[in-house]
Amino acid sequence: MTIEAITFDFGNTLVPVAGPGLRGVVAATADAMAVQLGPFDREAVLHAWAEERERQFREEVPEFREVDLGQRIVRVLARLRGMAAPLPDARWDHAAAARLSTPTEVDWAIEVYSRAFVDALPPRPAVRELLARLAAGYRLGILSNWPLAATIDRYAEAAGWMPYLAAITVSQRVGVIKPHPAIFAAARAALGGPAPERILHVGDDWVADVVGGKAAGWRVAYLVARPADSPLPSSERDDGVAPDVELASLDDLERALGTL
Repeated sequence: MTIEAITFDFGNTLVPVAGPGLRGVVAATADAMAVQLGPFDREAVLHAWAEERERQFREEVPEFREVDLGQRIVRVLARLRGMAAPLPDARWDHAAAARLSTPTEVDWAIEVYSRAFVDALPPRPAVRELLARLAAGYRLGILSNWPLAATIDRYAEAAGWMPYLAAITVSQRVGVIKPHPAIFAAARAALGGPAPERILHVGDDWVADVVGGKAAGWRVAYLVARPADSPLPSSERDDGVAPDVELASLDDLERALGTL
């Protein structure tokens, strides 16, 4: 079956996200929050951010829910303003935590984080060139787990990718994360509804991208390479499914398309 559409994961597929880069984004956000919403101790902001990030992943990922960046900021500000964090296996009182910040403050911090990400992790020019070539023959989209869809929108705009993309489907907007079938269904619909076997998904995470894509009936290109120190979630490969093709680098995709 001829491939009609190609979707790409965002982090560590289109954009390598190494540890220093993402730590720089968090540090810039913490610096701004410490000054503008405090004054707070910068290290206290970073400590609360790290703990609440880990808590969110423990709570949300097993339920196939995306972590919420605004929720994290609410929790961090609540801690910095005197509310004790719950024990690791307990839940936050979100109504009480939200009383210690305002929606304007939370939106401002989200904007700082989003802009810092775009500034700190510049796109590879080769990606824009690849998308431009592929768009001549395929409908292209981004299909990503990401806590803030606006960051991907902003990044794609800044990188010059938007003329080549037919859709951007992000877990924050859909309400579930890959490998849940609903996010693949949303991406397929956004691409105009091609037959599942005519869609190729390219991604670096085994469960989210390979297992999820194959369960949806799509074809899958597994990107083996990723930054060794990336803090983004990942999963171990198993023998339950097999990708249609493996890529050592995104640069190998065009050649691999000839084998599908």
